[in-house]
Amino acid sequence: MTLSRQRPSPIVMTDEADRSPIRILGAKCPVYRQIPLAKMTTLRVGGPAQWYFTPRISDDIYAAMAWAASEGFTVTLLGGGSNLLIGDGGIAGLVVSTRYLRESWFDEETGQVTVSAGFPLPKLAWQIADRGWSGFEWAVGIPGTVGGAVVMNAGAHRSCTADILSSVEVVAPNGTVQTLRPEALNYSYRTSDLQGDGRIVLRATFQLRPGEDATQVKARTNQHLKQRHASQPYHRPSCGSVFRNPSPHAAGWLIEQAGLKGYCVGGACVAREHANFILNCGNATADDVVSVMRHVRETVRERWDIELKPEVKCLGEFTNSIEGCW
Repeated sequence: MTLSRQRPSPIVMTDEADRSPIRILGAKCPVYRQIPLAKMTTLRVGGPAQWYFTPRISDDIYAAMAWAASEGFTVTLLGGGSNLLIGDGGIAGLVVSTRYLRESWFDEETGQVTVSAGFPLPKLAWQIADRGWSGFEWAVGIPGTVGGAVVMNAGAHRSCTADILSSVEVVAPNGTVQTLRPEALNYSYRTSDLQGDGRIVLRATFQLRPGEDATQVKARTNQHLKQRHASQPYHRPSCGSVFRNPSPHAAGWLIEQAGLKGYCVGGACVAREHANFILNCGNATADDVVSVMRHVRETVRERWDIELKPEVKCLGEFTNSIEGCW
């Protein structure tokens, strides 16, 4: 995670000739130059990637990381783009998108499923429910990927990734591949040791409970989805829940009681449906979102003497300082 404390020089977009892709040794797909990232996030804000890579197989990742190391580039992972705020200045170095890593292997005897990092959580939830396996119903409404869920310990409805994770395979910046058990990742509320440490999730294995009536599992999955749609705004782009819940309080309740529903800076507004969401109401910038977050934190602190901590992950270069926001 890169938190910029000073005004950086944004990544400058070049002409089409300079944006031609290049081939790297050992990879079947090329590396692209200065690719806009806003449309690859659920919030729809953020600048370009200096270099952008979309592997199809694990070997492509090893090759890309070796290339990045030889060039002195940092590597940033991009999954489904949810729970993410990318700075308007973009991301320097190499951005690796896992969107095409979507393989899955179901073990009917053990009730385990091994899934590649880019597999969408809602799709996985329905595939598991179709088999009559329980334990993943809660994930159906989370617009993220398996890799992001493992890193951030995604959760909903009093369940989380750490509850069902059996193992995870990761690759370190030096190319070393490890298979880790969840106890090695220091899981806690919406975080793990994988967050920001340079390791990339390749695939994860989850332990489910097989043998249930598929109709009942699908009904519970659908109920979770309905509850999520009923309580959260889906009509405009957002990054999901912005702040962690400061137990025993709910962040949304604190923000609502502070009178901040509908508060806007530029195109970024606190949602009226759920105050812990910031919506892109049209042409919002990352700076707009940061300004709304800063005001929300300051107002809640003054009224309740509670420090809200962001759940959203911040990446890249920001035009203005984000001091006071994280």
